[in-house]
Amino acid sequence: MPLPSPFRSPRWTPYLFLFPALFILSLTVFLPAIQAFSLSFTRYGYDLTQPPSWIGWQNFQRLSQDPVFWKTLGNTLIYLMGVVPILVIFPLGLAILVNQKLRGIHWFRMAFYAPVVISMVVAGIAWNALYASNGLINQCLQFLGFAQGIPWLTDPHWSIWSVMVVTIWKGLGYYMVIYLAGLQSIPLDLYEAAALDGSTGWQKHWDITIPLMRPYWVLVAVISAISATKVFEEIYIMTQGGPLNSSKTVVYYLYEQAFQNLEISYACTIGLALFLVIFTLSLLNLRLTQGGSAWQKL
Repeated sequence: MPLPSPFRSPRWTPYLFLFPALFILSLTVFLPAIQAFSLSFTRYGYDLTQPPSWIGWQNFQRLSQDPVFWKTLGNTLIYLMGVVPILVIFPLGLAILVNQKLRGIHWFRMAFYAPVVISMVVAGIAWNALYASNGLINQCLQFLGFAQGIPWLTDPHWSIWSVMVVTIWKGLGYYMVIYLAGLQSIPLDLYEAAALDGSTGWQKHWDITIPLMRPYWVLVAVISAISATKVFEEIYIMTQGGPLNSSKTVVYYLYEQAFQNLEISYACTIGLALFLVIFTLSLLNLRLTQGGSAWQKL
């Protein structure tokens, strides 16, 4: 069946190709997001057979007075500040190292990338064993002269930092590959010209690599920030948000309210607050890394 004459125009061609993807996104992302936003103004849960009842801004008032929410928001920001700088800087160094033309360098790339393909469930169980009171880490500390092992996952002062290590360990290889793709797109002529000018060793990376890799570390900064803000699996497997909510993040608190307490409408309110936090952090990240031009484009 031929298309109606208005759709035969070339300007409609891109939209016709985009339509299937937009239709699927509408069903799986946009419509659920709109529904979650509307549920934030209702009371819905406990008895899921009852329809939502309109309560206005009560969920938002409850959220503003909820000490657990503010605790989880603080934990999320701590997680963000602890994970993102490391995942922006260290993978670039790894990418530079594995970009060298050395025999067997592909094995090193595979070794650094291996944690990425490991299931978080498997990784969490393995790290739980390492963090145990009689685990390998504490045994190494005792061998080095520390009398007592550290309660990595059961001490409120250590729990969230211990989980951060797992997130960093699992993300290094992923962001390394992004940087590696950028490094391999830089012409070798630039490094040869820099060598003629007397730039050698790490100086050439400071003069050439880092400026030309700016789009890539901006991408890594944004992706890692969003991922750190939405962290859930590590918390669920390793600490369940404890002890004393010390490692509970906003997403884990949302999960508790929605699937354990069946407060669906309140969980939607938490999700809306999380969206605003992620959106603000993304804009701020782009503002700080790309300057005013990116801000104007947004």
